[in-house]
Amino acid sequence: MANVKIDKLADEITKGLKEYADLATDDMKKAVRKSGNSVRKEISQSAPKDTGAYAKSWSVKKTKETSNSLEVTVHSKNRYQLAHLLEHGHAKRGGGRVAARPHIAKAEENAIDTLEQEILKALGGM
Repeated sequence: MANVKIDKLADEITKGLKEYADLATDDMKKAVRKSGNSVRKEISQSAPKDTGAYAKSWSVKKTKETSNSLEVTVHSKNRYQLAHLLEHGHAKRGGGRVAARPHIAKAEENAIDTLEQEILKALGGM
């Protein structure tokens, strides 16, 4: 840091904090994208496969982005009706139940851990 006059110190501190915030925001957005993609990949790999269409239908969609935040949604594009039925099981038409095939909840838990690790790594490395 160069010599700064006392009356310009607040401006210099503000400038430095803004630069840090911009870098941190970029790293956060990268971490969110990486977590979303890892969830999609893990769900696709662990999803029940009959024809494989359900497993292939998962994608990541950017839901909302501002200058300092990013929100992504992992969803099944055209087989969304099956997700909760497969995850939690369901009643059969003639009686009885179809067993649950959990594959979304575990991917979500792993994504939370991945996101936390990426954020810590990004902010700790600055």
